[in-house]
Amino acid sequence: MKTAILGAGSWGTALPWRWGRGGREISLSGNTAHRGARTQTTRENSDCLPGLMLPESVRITSELRDCGDADLIVFATPSIALRRVATGLREVVRITRAVFLSCTKGIEYGTWMRMSQILDEIFPGRKISVLSGPNLAAEVTKNLPTATVVGCNDLDCAADLQKFLGSRRFRIYTSRDVASIELGGALKNVFAIAAGISDGLGLGDNSKAALVTRSLAELIRLGVAMGGNVHAFYGLSGAGDLIVTCYSERSRNHTVGKRLGRGESLAQITQSMRMVAEGIPTARSAFESARQLKVETPIIDQVYAVLYEQKKPMGALEEVLSREQKAEHL
Repeated sequence: MKTAILGAGSWGTALPWRWGRGGREISLSGNTAHRGARTQTTRENSDCLPGLMLPESVRITSELRDCGDADLIVFATPSIALRRVATGLREVVRITRAVFLSCTKGIEYGTWMRMSQILDEIFPGRKISVLSGPNLAAEVTKNLPTATVVGCNDLDCAADLQKFLGSRRFRIYTSRDVASIELGGALKNVFAIAAGISDGLGLGDNSKAALVTRSLAELIRLGVAMGGNVHAFYGLSGAGDLIVTCYSERSRNHTVGKRLGRGESLAQITQSMRMVAEGIPTARSAFESARQLKVETPIIDQVYAVLYEQKKPMGALEEVLSREQKAEHL
């Protein structure tokens, strides 16, 4: 199978390294021509994963048409770019049996659509699958043991992807619950910003443990209202991804929150970053979705206020802590 990966950020660079080391033919498409040319020459994406050398079997390109003959097309773009990239790709796809795999974590603002729903709209009738889990790119490229979950309505397709893409160091589980996998992977980024703010303010481990625990409860509450399954959110793309993203210093979303907690402005932070922290656009989508669905989301509300209403981080955390005490419901 020929594989094409769209999006040359850290995750989009880690995946061809992971999957291309056995000589598998992979095209990696980014949207920056000069970065692609440099990476093709040096075999290194120094902007995202410096020091990582891509296998010779990975072809670097900035042209979508170079990906049109792939049997497996993987999306690792920022969520805000997925619709645009997929629409452009639609004109050049030449393999009618091609499988589409979304590794993008987000919820489209305005439509409130998950990434697989966008792909299904653009490529109707095609096999659409998703991959998500506690998968920090930097650790995947160190060949450290990692587990993830691939979801598809067609379990045979999920099993094929498991066999094709999985390995001892990249263990893949399968599921038919596409919605829960995507919602868990998207919503946890908002809570990672909250956890980073807590660290930036120096509130300690007790506070952070309580925050992450209540974040899981809130993720489940909103995720179920958006079409997910309560049990699935305790899996790799729910609790698993929430834990690693809230605690790891390698998490972009945690880093954004930590810098906010230390007093930097959002503009300063985003201008200094080379890649998108998905929790920023997802906070807006999650906040508006919760309003429409009439779901109580105190943590998401405060992250939204910090990001979009210039609320002071300490004031936001104090508001969460000052809520009325009540019984714990799980």
